[in-house]
Amino acid sequence: MKKLFTFLVLSSFFGFGQTKYQTFFEKGNGNQSATYKEVISFFQLLDRDFKTVKMQEMSTEDSGNPLHIVSYSADGKFDYKNPNKSVVLVINAIHAGEPDGVDASMLLLRDLATSKISVPQNTILVVVPVYNIGGLLNRNSTWRTNQNGPEEYGFRGNSRNYDLNRDMIKADTKNTKALIEIFHAVTPDVFIDNHVSNGADYQYVLTFIQTEPSKIGKELGDFMNKEMIPSIENDLKSKNIESAPYVNVWGSTPDKGFAQFNESPRYTTGYTSLFNTIGYVVETHMWKDYASRVKVTYEFMVSTLKYADSNVKTIKEIRKRNADLFQPKKRYPYAWVIDSSKVQKRRFLGYEGKIKKSDVTTGNRLYYDRSQPFDKEINFYTHYKPTKDIVIPDAYIVPKAWFNIVELLKLNQCQYKVLKKDSVIEVESYRIVDYKTSSQAYEGHYLHRNTVVSSTKEKIQFFKGDYIFPTNQPAIKYLLEVLEPEMVDSFFNWNFFDTILQQKEGYSDYLFEDLAAKLFQENPELKKQFEEKLKRDPEFLKNPPAQLDWIHKNSVYYEKAHLQYPIYRIVN
Repeated sequence: MKKLFTFLVLSSFFGFGQTKYQTFFEKGNGNQSATYKEVISFFQLLDRDFKTVKMQEMSTEDSGNPLHIVSYSADGKFDYKNPNKSVVLVINAIHAGEPDGVDASMLLLRDLATSKISVPQNTILVVVPVYNIGGLLNRNSTWRTNQNGPEEYGFRGNSRNYDLNRDMIKADTKNTKALIEIFHAVTPDVFIDNHVSNGADYQYVLTFIQTEPSKIGKELGDFMNKEMIPSIENDLKSKNIESAPYVNVWGSTPDKGFAQFNESPRYTTGYTSLFNTIGYVVETHMWKDYASRVKVTYEFMVSTLKYADSNVKTIKEIRKRNADLFQPKKRYPYAWVIDSSKVQKRRFLGYEGKIKKSDVTTGNRLYYDRSQPFDKEINFYTHYKPTKDIVIPDAYIVPKAWFNIVELLKLNQCQYKVLKKDSVIEVESYRIVDYKTSSQAYEGHYLHRNTVVSSTKEKIQFFKGDYIFPTNQPAIKYLLEVLEPEMVDSFFNWNFFDTILQQKEGYSDYLFEDLAAKLFQENPELKKQFEEKLKRDPEFLKNPPAQLDWIHKNSVYYEKAHLQYPIYRIVN
């Protein structure tokens, strides 16, 4: 009975009387989501009937279907580069088992086209109606084990079983390459990625992640924290929607406090922040009924559009000032930890978490007692602080042999020059000193982590056709995050350079013994270093093969390519 009452209230809210433009969600029982074909047919109808709506076919994704964008502009002009208009980009169903945004976006674009709601005059809305098409085509009712509706939904992985919300840097999928093209074509000021959350239980239907404010840069970080998100939250409250930051707790309960989600560039909002785009991830609560989840997703987008439309000039000016913070020779922070000195006391509407004996296993289990809701202040940790930083170089040199790297840099609109002739250039050169590798596959890779490099300055021969990527450009943060090997989501850590980790040339012990003796005769200093290492390293003293390997690695016979990072820094 309660679910029926909720649906009737929402039916009134959504205005189900517009028969011609009713969505599949509206025609159903409030617990049904549109199929891919129904989504596309609906937007084709809006595109045909309204000059303010434009549907475009973009590049093909992994399933073989083209991605679409559906744009709304009040004046029927779709100039995404217009400096007097803000652009809001929305993507849906990156995890196709989380379709709330699919149905909410159909409602939103319909309501804008029919002027059912206040129409933004200074903002162009761009929607990717279904991003993970292959996942949405893979429908059933059981993938999301604990999710409360809809009756059918898609699968988290795409057609090749990639989690697209971990693919933004490595871009293993056609989906991601297509989204990167869309992102740079429309250059959004604000980005929204619609999801459904699992984890702890609490009273909110709506939670959200905002781009981590410390990492995006002080200008945008302060603006989001002090101006934009409070305004959006207040607008939601005026519509009787309580919201909270994404409840980032695992193995604990929210009443103990939690931190802002620290998204790295592998995630959508971590990626978009590299280009100074304000990002939000909507996370509705999977245990709440579907109709309520669609409603709050809709309203979050409406409130964000309203703010973007009223603050076009401010947003664009602050994005520009934020971009100016990152320049060659300045320091760029990375490796972040929670800043416990920046804690916010925040009202939280939760349920008491308790422990009881499991009815299934031999252990105890956590459960949330919905008969004991609470309204209390908790600690919310809003910022992270860096533990390491680097000096931003003037440029990077990428040898043309690394064409796969060059292709990704070009895809991400990185500006470059090409050497016109063979040249000897003084550069900063990295060698890989240490790294750890995951023993378990993660999104098609065995990720490296805790990477450590040493650097030297040297003059190196480069060749005609090699690439120089200056850092004085809009993609500066992207270049740093992917080309600096110690960065968490660097191309090195995503295994793009694993061939340098394997030594290609070796030696025969019995033959190299004679050559090693000759090396000591010709180079007394090398012999002295060897003897000193024997004295200070007991394990080395007991290991003749390691001794011979040390001599080889400290000789001219050791290959330079082994552990030599092949991307070089120019620091004038």
